[in-house]
Amino acid sequence: GKLGHGDEQEQLLPKKVEAFAEQRVVAASAGEHHSLALTADGAVWSWGLGGFGKLGHGDEQEQLLPKKVEAFADQRVVAVSAGGAHSLSLTADGAV
Repeated sequence: GKLGHGDEQEQLLPKKVEAFAEQRVVAASAGEHHSLALTADGAVWSWGLGGFGKLGHGDEQEQLLPKKVEAFADQRVVAVSAGGAHSLSLTADGAV
């Protein structure tokens, strides 16, 4: 689930995340058990293990595919960073 392909299979070679086929990803960050992507429109997407609410969806559910973080629907995010058990986003107006 941490790779964003909709399953929990190991990947021995790089593989495109098909969920972003129609999106332009401008930044990505990998945490210990989750990942974040920032698309050109300023949207944040997260997937992987959701413990401690680190995916930003208001729950602790695992996401096997990238899911848009709706908490940023009215904001433009310019940077993302995934840590061990947390995630950070920086908005265009300087909020973290």
